[in-house]
Amino acid sequence: MTQSTTQPVLFGTHFHRPITVAFDQPDSSSDGGAVLLKAVDKNLNLTERLAKTICDSRQPGKVIHRNLDLLRQRIYGIAAGYPDCNDAESLAKDPIHKLLLDRDPMDGQDLGSQPTLSRFENSVTSKDLFAMAEGLADIVVEHHARRLKNRARRITIDLDPTDDPTHGAQQLTFFNAHYHCFCYLPMIGTLQFNSENEKYLFAAVLRPGNAHSSRGAIGILSRIIPRVRAAFPKARIRVRLDGGFGSPDILDYLDEEGVEYIVGYASNSVLVSKAKKVMDMMRALSVISNKTETIFSEFQYRAKTWHEPRRVVVKAEVVRFPGRDPRDNARYVVTNIPFNPERVYGIYRGRGDMENKIKELHHGLEIDRTSCTSFKANQFRLLLTSAAYLLMQEIRRLAAGTELQSAQVCTLRNRLLKLGAVVKRSFRRLVIHLPLSCPWASTWRSIAAAVGAQL
Repeated sequence: MTQSTTQPVLFGTHFHRPITVAFDQPDSSSDGGAVLLKAVDKNLNLTERLAKTICDSRQPGKVIHRNLDLLRQRIYGIAAGYPDCNDAESLAKDPIHKLLLDRDPMDGQDLGSQPTLSRFENSVTSKDLFAMAEGLADIVVEHHARRLKNRARRITIDLDPTDDPTHGAQQLTFFNAHYHCFCYLPMIGTLQFNSENEKYLFAAVLRPGNAHSSRGAIGILSRIIPRVRAAFPKARIRVRLDGGFGSPDILDYLDEEGVEYIVGYASNSVLVSKAKKVMDMMRALSVISNKTETIFSEFQYRAKTWHEPRRVVVKAEVVRFPGRDPRDNARYVVTNIPFNPERVYGIYRGRGDMENKIKELHHGLEIDRTSCTSFKANQFRLLLTSAAYLLMQEIRRLAAGTELQSAQVCTLRNRLLKLGAVVKRSFRRLVIHLPLSCPWASTWRSIAAAVGAQL
């Protein structure tokens, strides 16, 4: 038997006196801090621009929820920790979520239902998706061009695939031997400005589970590089890719574009032969020191499929752990950056933070909720999650100088958005009452001021 959510709960003997708990507080929400999402969105002009990329083919007279409203409902919901359309049933009357869609929190129209959101997700076309993906990149580049003005001297582009396990009959899901599961293989792209710690998401492209690591990379790069050049004409552009991208066509493309690049390259017999001298040296040193020994070197190398030799930097390393046999660990990168080998490899190593961004997308925003049957609908979900991530990244950037300046998405959500609130209305304004004892109130106020609130 289904019970009403207003059914009280009694703790009769757990405390020093009986306690009754009832979910019956009207005009209240557990997402009181989420008004920050709307303020940040307005500064970025994110959802309004993305909504214009989606064609609405519905009959105007029958439309109850605009595309903009449905888009905002999904993006704000994902950012607030509700990745599934099923959550719409519980949130339809939530005053804060109604307020985020410019509806009266008490008397305004309820939010879109789960079936409405599902129809919306499955209505997008390939043209819509392409326009939305380009719009997302434009928003990121233009926003940071306004923020940095002429202060950007180097912009680093990172691309990396990730696995997205599937468990149903989704279109274009295939078994991937590397990940040992049926999956999709989304490609994630980020931009890093100067030496800032943050890598800003600009692309998320869903790919079949059997796609090669480099599939679609040139298409993504050919769209983002001209945008970056136009917005930052004085900045050097650097592309950083792992070993799965070391194909001749990608290297040729990077040379033709005249950008700096560092690309991981898989070992082969020729590279092993060229690195033999330094590896022998490290083995000898490791025997003497009984520790891990590393040196960086370089040489010219030309694969059979290359038009000309390229510079290869090698990390020659012998790894030792207590109780284990020593292990060779030679790594190679192809580069055109004229720094010394150790510095070049240090730059390449910086792409490791890309893995942290991907983990954040998986565990903080659940980017792998691609459970629609349609491949297009799942690509749309990927873009919705990407847009939500942009909002959370901007909140983190605005938290600079506070204890949350490097916090993960989950931490930002729990400390800034998940605040119990009671909404009250006077003749002239709405008042959101948040807890007086909120530990992160000063940080919340600081971010609110940064997006235009008056303290």
